[in-house]
Amino acid sequence: MVLILSATSALAFAEVALRGTGDLGLIVERAAGRVQIVETTTQSKLAAVDGLGDLSHASAVFSRDGRFAFVFGRDGGLSKIDLLEGRLAKRIVQGGNSIGGAISQDGALVAVANYEPGGVRVFDSGTLEPVADIPAGDDAAGRSKVVGLVDAPGQRFVFSLYDAGEIWIADMSEPDNPRITRFEGVGALPYDALITGDGHYYIAGLFGEDGLALLDMWRLDAGVRRILDGYGRGEAPLPVYKMPHLEGWAKAGDLLFLPAVGRHEVLVVDPRTWQEVERIPVHGQPVFAVARPDGRQVWVTFAHPLNDTVQVIDVAAIEVSHALTPGKAVMHIEFTPRGEQAWISVRDENRVDVYDTRTMERLSSIAAETPSGIFFAARAHRIGL
Repeated sequence: MVLILSATSALAFAEVALRGTGDLGLIVERAAGRVQIVETTTQSKLAAVDGLGDLSHASAVFSRDGRFAFVFGRDGGLSKIDLLEGRLAKRIVQGGNSIGGAISQDGALVAVANYEPGGVRVFDSGTLEPVADIPAGDDAAGRSKVVGLVDAPGQRFVFSLYDAGEIWIADMSEPDNPRITRFEGVGALPYDALITGDGHYYIAGLFGEDGLALLDMWRLDAGVRRILDGYGRGEAPLPVYKMPHLEGWAKAGDLLFLPAVGRHEVLVVDPRTWQEVERIPVHGQPVFAVARPDGRQVWVTFAHPLNDTVQVIDVAAIEVSHALTPGKAVMHIEFTPRGEQAWISVRDENRVDVYDTRTMERLSSIAAETPSGIFFAARAHRIGL
């Protein structure tokens, strides 16, 4: 990738005429409405881009060449960040309240999930000009809040309708004429979803019922089925301080590791049968369970008030092997592409820590104002991220 930088580029990039983006990423500084552009090779900040609006619950996807990040703000903002030039390339406000998005298989389209006005809006990734508006909902309730929007093979987007209790697939092969496949009655109030890394299964969590909705993307004619009834809650439901993020499910080896809702446990599930095979006691109510890229470890974060700790599960032994205490309000974990580092945002300590995943030693820290999400450009080449 060749790029001649202009004299107005950020100082940190001014002396760089040629480089890739494989070791770059973003740290979201939610309260400041800003992102830091960071480099994992030197564990350092390269630039900051501000003016991004409300970044609470912000997430990001990356262009297929890894140069641009698309940041989805809670205020409906969609911001395109140039990682190489360290600047905001373009920003639009496409809705009143949004909750993440996805980029298409070919990288040409960016889709945003909206609470307000509901539905999904699709944009050209080059220009951010509108391409399609999908007013997802039903005749009775109108537009529905949309959650769990992901990309899927075949130039498709998949998402769940919170109010309508449905899962939709939008085939964007003809961008201005999306073809919609609906699955109705999947369960009450789907609140989040994920797609497995091979694009085979789409799974929605149900806020209104005690179970999950599973869609086999290879066998759509089989419809949606219920799995893991009683998921995590067991016989005696406990107060839930923070619902686990389904994107925090970890596929490690032949098993899935998922946070149990409201319980101090991580569940181990066999994806061949979708049956629970083990429960691992952990420090608190788990929020994220994230697999190191090689699948040997799963790192777990926790809900308030026990959110100063990260525990590491040894997948071979199926037990907790290490515990770290980075500080108050651990929010997110992101691994470098080959897993030698884990970057951890510690919101109330205003820093991001970098850990060696073999020795468990803290290697460095980067100052950041109330950091939350961390997103590395290597996500550009992974389904569902």
